[in-house]
Amino acid sequence: MPSTVSTSVPAQVLDPARLASVRRTGLLDTGPEEAFDRLTRLAATLLGTPFAFMTVVDDTRSFWKSCIGVDSADLAERQNTVEQSFCRYVIGSGAELIVPDARADPRTADNPSIELMGVAAWAGFPVRSPEGHVLGTFCAVDTTTRQWTPHDIEILATLSEAAAGEIALREAVDDARAATTKAEVATAAAEHAGARAEQLAETLQQSLLPPHLPEVPGVEVAVRYRRATAGEADVYGDFYDVFPSVRDTWAVVVGDVAGKGPQAAKVTALARYTLRAAAVRCATPSANLATLNAALLGWYTDDRRFLTAVYAALRPHRDGVSARVSCGGHDPALIRRADGRVRPLGRHGLVLGWRPEPRLLDQRTVLHPGDSLVLFTDGVTEGRRAGDRALFGPERLRQVVADTPVTGAEHLAAAIDDAVTAFTGGRFDDDTAVLVIHIPAEPAGALVTSMPGTSVRRRPRRRPS
Repeated sequence: MPSTVSTSVPAQVLDPARLASVRRTGLLDTGPEEAFDRLTRLAATLLGTPFAFMTVVDDTRSFWKSCIGVDSADLAERQNTVEQSFCRYVIGSGAELIVPDARADPRTADNPSIELMGVAAWAGFPVRSPEGHVLGTFCAVDTTTRQWTPHDIEILATLSEAAAGEIALREAVDDARAATTKAEVATAAAEHAGARAEQLAETLQQSLLPPHLPEVPGVEVAVRYRRATAGEADVYGDFYDVFPSVRDTWAVVVGDVAGKGPQAAKVTALARYTLRAAAVRCATPSANLATLNAALLGWYTDDRRFLTAVYAALRPHRDGVSARVSCGGHDPALIRRADGRVRPLGRHGLVLGWRPEPRLLDQRTVLHPGDSLVLFTDGVTEGRRAGDRALFGPERLRQVVADTPVTGAEHLAAAIDDAVTAFTGGRFDDDTAVLVIHIPAEPAGALVTSMPGTSVRRRPRRRPS
């Protein structure tokens, strides 16, 4: 029988489908785990709050799966009732809740936790299941009133996505294992399980990549991404991302995690949310890669993974767009000038996750109208030709970039992708990612982004500010 709850509890809290999703996570009444604790620690550190929580909520209580600021290991003390929780408001609305002053906000003024826990300010985002149900929240709590800044809100949004990604990853792995177990029963079941595992791998891989590219003022952005054709049920660690940083700066990242499988996927997720969180405080590529390096070294696991990454910071400049690039064990970016000249940008630095103080350097340039910047993973240069297994190689890549008459980011990204596909015969031993930044030749600037399988959306042009 369902528990009796106050009428102040939103109906969405008691939704059977949502409650089934909560139970399916297997997180209720379980102890602390580093996978979630490192997220709440990061939130408390970056926001300077005494409390940070990742919760899952059933029909009677908000269970604090991770809680910074609560020292008790007793699971009974790591929860409060639904009526006392601020999570119920998030579940009811399905959206974030940002409260600078809990007593003054009519939505929360009568919440018992104001007295019981000293809550003065609260900010949190929904943590969703793969099906979209709100499982609970990722939130920060302050004991004094405060105005949550846009940077604070961006940090919480990023870390809530990371928490949801960890949950989705676990469910995908459990489903894949269950499918593999069934495959041992009969050949027909094995075929079904293999197809299911491949589908899960593809779904999981896509969950580690941005669903769309943002529009970046003054530039065009295009990407080409291909999953490895060998071992199609595997998840590899190539990733890319584009996101805002401080002082009118945009960050563009391409990276590659060593190995494949669920552990590589976890490192990919760690890299994306760590870099996004770092970028809301700092625009320097080498500093943010150093933050990621520290996160990798502090990740408590017996299966350590290294990764390489190239990070570009883009900012409006009177002559076009300023670009600052740092490489952590990764191939440098390539600049293609409007006249076809090609040169690398980004001095080589140590692979990330290996040493406490990697040597990471920044290199600057200005991208003028007609120039392009190309970031890529080694799946491009290490693509092999059928027959003699020759490498596509960096020189061939540079030649393609130089010889392509560039009319936009989409055109250059497609030309590189087509060249690699033709060279390898469409067989890829590793994931490949190509991300192109292009500064339109027209002085009015541009706002264009594109991804594989999507049309290019054009808007009225405006100058970089």
